[in-house]
Amino acid sequence: AFYEGLVRLTDEGGRVIPAAQFMPLVEESALGREIDCAALKLALRQLQLNPGLRLSVNVSARSIGDGAWRRLLDQGLFATTGIGDRLIFEISETSAMLLHENVIRFMTEIQPQGVGFALDGFGAGFTAFRYLKDFFFDLVKIDKSFVRGIDHDPDNQVLTEALITVAHQFEMFAVADGVETAAEATFLRSIGADCLQGYHFSVPTFDL
Repeated sequence: AFYEGLVRLTDEGGRVIPAAQFMPLVEESALGREIDCAALKLALRQLQLNPGLRLSVNVSARSIGDGAWRRLLDQGLFATTGIGDRLIFEISETSAMLLHENVIRFMTEIQPQGVGFALDGFGAGFTAFRYLKDFFFDLVKIDKSFVRGIDHDPDNQVLTEALITVAHQFEMFAVADGVETAAEATFLRSIGADCLQGYHFSVPTFDL
């Protein structure tokens, strides 16, 4: 359905540092804005070089209001016809609620250019279901904590099925994130997950 572009850093020894180990520390800082700009620039370049590619990229609510980030986006959308139809922005629940009015306004402005929006970590943050109707998300990504071991965890089964039902009620695709086994994938298909993502299908690959 689409690929996800992920930011990774390397330490002095060349070892890869996952985003979870550094983004929470810098997400709300100027450095976080710079990282989001770098990720967007790389994503736009990949979309320009690969006309058949559909790519999602993470962004924070604060970066949406950042002038440098917005200029990069506007230039990219202007430079390549139809590139917006292949671009998806993923916004975490926590970030979406932090500046929800800014996020809603940005989505209203950009979606007519074909850009899609995903609510990342669905179910694990602070988004009250009653706010979903105010946003314009095209899909939700169910948090990994609900997907892990779902084939034998009754609690995760009930919670995930409820999250999928809520997503479909608001006409959003439900993506199950963090699928690592065939048994998890089989169960998720059986309860109506629209897309599956995780190491069961592919480990991250690096392409600069």
